[in-house]
Amino acid sequence: MLRPWKLELEIDKKLDKAVYLQIADTIIGDIRSGRLKAGDTLPGSRNLAQSLKINRNTVVEAYQVLINEEWVISRERKGIFVSENLPALHEKNADVLHHPLDQQAVSTGMVINFDDGHPDSKIAPVTELARAYRQIFSIKAKWQMMGYGNEHGDVEFRKMISQMLNHQRGMHIQENDISITRGSQMGMFLTAQSLLNPEDIVIVEDPGYQPAWQAFQYAGAQLLPVPVDHDGISIEAVEKLLKQHQNIKAIYITPHRQYPTTVTLSLARRLRLIELSNQYNITIIEDDYDNEFHFGYRPILPISSFAELHNYVYIGTLSKVVAPALRIGYLATKNQELLKRIGDLRKIIDVHGDVIMEQAVLQLIKEGAIKKHIRKATVHYKNKRDFVFELLTKYMKDIADFTLPEGGLAFWIVPKAKPDWDAITELLLEKNIKIIHPKQYSKNHVNGFRLSYGALSEEQLEQSIPVIAEIISVF
Repeated sequence: MLRPWKLELEIDKKLDKAVYLQIADTIIGDIRSGRLKAGDTLPGSRNLAQSLKINRNTVVEAYQVLINEEWVISRERKGIFVSENLPALHEKNADVLHHPLDQQAVSTGMVINFDDGHPDSKIAPVTELARAYRQIFSIKAKWQMMGYGNEHGDVEFRKMISQMLNHQRGMHIQENDISITRGSQMGMFLTAQSLLNPEDIVIVEDPGYQPAWQAFQYAGAQLLPVPVDHDGISIEAVEKLLKQHQNIKAIYITPHRQYPTTVTLSLARRLRLIELSNQYNITIIEDDYDNEFHFGYRPILPISSFAELHNYVYIGTLSKVVAPALRIGYLATKNQELLKRIGDLRKIIDVHGDVIMEQAVLQLIKEGAIKKHIRKATVHYKNKRDFVFELLTKYMKDIADFTLPEGGLAFWIVPKAKPDWDAITELLLEKNIKIIHPKQYSKNHVNGFRLSYGALSEEQLEQSIPVIAEIISVF
């Protein structure tokens, strides 16, 4: 079969970008430029590997990326072909906004999705994790690991998590204070079901994280929203509610970087919240969803690290650190009665966690691979944050308010006017750009949106941010 197209690529093994991603991105560039057209055939993996003098599996991985992202399709026994569903990417479209970068954002044919702050899966230590998983499965007495384990997770893994929380986040807990979960949302659900009774009340931040709200409501609890300002949740409003209601059982907060606004709860409010929690015997449910990625001197210590606090449940996750698809979270509490109820419920719905994966992640922690990855990822995200800040300053400084976050993977953008968010989100979707509608943060009218950057490339950000700015400026 004739294959006139030739991949023009010089592989640079010194780059942080994996070789298979260099290949995939070069092919995408050729598709977007028109060198490769719909229906064109790509070289077989063996032939391309030989021409590039690399392992065939590397080419297979590159092709799999292209298939997953829908740039190409695989036809059994025929080969790999450029997708015929793509638009004429190199042609101009007169129907789009007349912005020099707007055309690029639309022309990809792929939706640029501003999620709620997902990490970049391309830099995840997947190879190291796969190696560790194979080693654990093959070497560590696998016949002993095939039975049921502890409902709270592998004890050695919990011990390592407790050491991490104690050394890095100032907490004072042991392995018996921890339960390993399949992600932070499972930790939220287990906590809600084990702590709350029907007609209990939970105070929540507004705007806030609605999946957590849903977990509380599913347990039969009533929610009382409290507004958030530049110093975090309003403690005056919290105190007022505590005086008015007798059956407030808990308060759910994201104090390190409030979701979605990214503001940090001030020290004065933290201390007062601890006093109120002790005085009214309410549990603080602290969701520390992105503690690891911090660009300043050091992250703010959790409220749960204060020895004065009597009742808390601290919830975290390793999914953003190791790999987005890896569902390993944890919760920590000194309330052993609550922890027993959580364990009993865990046995009903899941028996126990993924012991082999827990051991594999434990091995990476012991080897220092996780620490190395966090250092590398922090530099990666800091550079990307600074890049986004430059774009926002260039295109949005006159139409919206925003600040440079000290960490995390998102900005909070507040337009100076109050636009029609239904119209804005609809217009952006027409331009293949998706943002989270502000109604997802609150039942009230919130004027702001979360612009996440972790999972997007600099090219996608450079293409889409001017378009977002132009559409917002119309209103």
